[in-house]
Amino acid sequence: MATLLYVLAGIVLLVLILAMIAPKTYNVSRSVEIAKPKSEVFAYLRSLKKQNEWSPWGKRDPNMQQKFTGTDGEVGSMNYWNGNKEVGEGEQEITRIVDGERIESELRFLKPWKSTSDAYITTEEVDANTTKVTWGFSGKNKFPMSIMMLFMNMDKMIGKDFEEGLASLKERLE
Repeated sequence: MATLLYVLAGIVLLVLILAMIAPKTYNVSRSVEIAKPKSEVFAYLRSLKKQNEWSPWGKRDPNMQQKFTGTDGEVGSMNYWNGNKEVGEGEQEITRIVDGERIESELRFLKPWKSTSDAYITTEEVDANTTKVTWGFSGKNKFPMSIMMLFMNMDKMIGKDFEEGLASLKERLE
């Protein structure tokens, strides 16, 4: 009986230690330069409907069900999706736009697990005909997911998707 208590106490202690050292937040972003003026690039990026043209997730499930609400490209517009196990179910809502500079949205994932992340796209003028686009997202790792993040790397998991999407965006706009 005493051995069992020691084993249980050891497991609890291990979980507590892992929870203390586990990453509490994540931030993943990638950038690309596009040979188009910033105003043209920004006007295209603010549309949730146009994100399907370059986002890697739309390609992973061409039969994904989507529903758009609100005025596309404005604060409050939303895209709900329900797709295969690769894309899951969730919604994206534009929460803030700094005209010509930044588009912020909240991603609410419903399946395969519930989580919320803050996504953003920024545009920066490199010169009159070149725009640097940065696409990223960040969020908080809640317990027990935070412990899993000790063994998983969000940057490696999602970074490749961002690179694929930005390459597609560059190809489409140029």
